Amino acid sequence: MILAKLAYKSLLNRRTSVLLTLFTIAISVMLLLSVERIRIDAKSSFSNTISGTDLIVGARTGDIQLLLSSVFRIGHTNNNVSWQSYEYITSQRGVKWSIPISLGDSHKGQAVLGTTLDYFSHYRFAKKQSLSFNKGHAFSAINEVVLGSDVATALGYKLNDSIVISHGMGNTSFHHHDDNPFKVVGILNPTGTPVDKTLHIPLAAIDLIHGNNSGDNHDHDHDHDEHNSLIGHPKQITAFLMGFKSPLYTLQIRRNINQYKKEALLGIMPTVTLKELWQMLAIVEKVLMLFSAVIVLVSLLGMLTSLLANLSQRRRELAILRSVGARPWQLFTLISIESLFTTLLGCIVGCALYYLALFTGGSYLQSHAGISVNIAMLSSYELTLIGVIMIAGFIIGLIPATRAYFYSLSDGMSIKT
Repeated sequence: MILAKLAYKSLLNRRTSVLLTLFTIAISVMLLLSVERIRIDAKSSFSNTISGTDLIVGARTGDIQLLLSSVFRIGHTNNNVSWQSYEYITSQRGVKWSIPISLGDSHKGQAVLGTTLDYFSHYRFAKKQSLSFNKGHAFSAINEVVLGSDVATALGYKLNDSIVISHGMGNTSFHHHDDNPFKVVGILNPTGTPVDKTLHIPLAAIDLIHGNNSGDNHDHDHDHDEHNSLIGHPKQITAFLMGFKSPLYTLQIRRNINQYKKEALLGIMPTVTLKELWQMLAIVEKVLMLFSAVIVLVSLLGMLTSLLANLSQRRRELAILRSVGARPWQLFTLISIESLFTTLLGCIVGCALYYLALFTGGSYLQSHAGISVNIAMLSSYELTLIGVIMIAGFIIGLIPATRAYFYSLSDGMSIKT
């Protein structure tokens, strides 16, 4: 206890250099924990982008390419799926629901997705959460659009605003469909998925804005079934999502799709493909962890440098302690406690900065990167990381402690020139 009090007062006496060392350790701890939490939550958010969908079907291409284009709106497929093939496959026994999607248009850099009302009923994200409306409702006419939360926020749209769709994806739109404006009738709640950055219009509207007759025949056609009037008679779609009554149907129909002779199609299981995609990104995880570990190592080496530099200036102090009866092992313990205190306080301050970063940066990550940050107590793995830092700090503190142990009384009291 006496040595602990003496170590505390010694640290206060050298508070400027100690605070710099402590702050360096705190920053490294904050970065290490932040990288680890973002890595886990990014993986979780990535995996939760689509949930409850058994198959995604599109033109034959790579599994990951189909997943990225249809779910994440990244890239595009080389070919489309004919509407006849869609109707044939979705009419098979065991199919519970299906959602056709048509991509290729945009609005001010945001993707436009043509679909049906089944999209709002059956699309799931995270742990099978359904889409919900913050304002308004789903489209009920061919000239209506439902906005994702990010689109409405970023572009400042509200209900009943008029929107013009452009041909082409991203910021490379070549033609604006000014003759077919859409009215905003709904704004979805945030999901942390690409849905937030998407504009949703009826499938029949895709034909309408591209000048196909099939869309014109169904514009404000109240003599037909409302649901069918929103579908129209498309010739092709980009892809479609499927849900089945049993996993057995999933495997059977997926095999039939991949062997489909009338058209080169591909059926993928999104959960499996997501795991494959994340395995490809595993190198990024390792690089991030290595980067964090290097930062922690540098901060601990900085603490070692500070302790060794201070030790040279404290030789007279240690000699005085020896002269009043302090044993070599007590000096060893004193220096060890100081390094342990510094590391412990650095970890505590680092954890505080870590939670401050989560609270202040969580909304930014949600809106700009689609990463839903989970603010919770430190996990067992995170506590293990802190424990490793504590042990490493203690071990590094043994180096100056050992040097102090071997300092002799005469060496400390003599003046060297």
